[in-house]
Amino acid sequence: MPDLTALVLSCTLKASPAESSATLLGTQVLEALGSHGVTGEVVRVVDHRVHFGVGIDEGDGDEWPALRRKMLDADILVIATPIWMGQPASVCKMVLERLDAEISETDDEGRMLTSGKVALVAVVGNEDGAHHTVAEVLQALNDTGFTIPAAAGTYWVGEAMHTTDYQDLDPSPEKTVATTQTAAANAVHLARLLKREGYPAT
Repeated sequence: MPDLTALVLSCTLKASPAESSATLLGTQVLEALGSHGVTGEVVRVVDHRVHFGVGIDEGDGDEWPALRRKMLDADILVIATPIWMGQPASVCKMVLERLDAEISETDDEGRMLTSGKVALVAVVGNEDGAHHTVAEVLQALNDTGFTIPAAAGTYWVGEAMHTTDYQDLDPSPEKTVATTQTAAANAVHLARLLKREGYPAT
């Protein structure tokens, strides 16, 4: 079986070393992928100077190109985001805007450079909106060339208007853990299939 790698982009609003529920769930997804032999890393986007825009490189010290290179080198991309006001976090939306550039980037056979890569989404929050957030992010990832496996989203949401965070729970909720494991298993299965036989030329 081919070796696979993964990149988790944590779209928390909190810079390191602050604790982050989104980063925790993203790390747990990476660990679940690791149980299937996948290696990779978790990167907090806010720890890098990523500019707003829809280009590959927005210049003036933009650090998105380095993150993009990590993404293109990986077989599986995981977007981990908190929910704010029922929406993906602003950092997540910025990442999706930067991914828009991939639509016009193609290989010699007309396929997007993200073709054959698999994507997952992890969502945390203490308000409603998990399904909406997963749907919004997965649609954007699909638009920009990523392949979506079955059960591609894992999430936890606490009681609305309360202060308990995912990182406060020990152990992590059984349902979320099981959903994370399923998402990881499906992603690895699909990524291996695509690595052996990618999409046809367009």
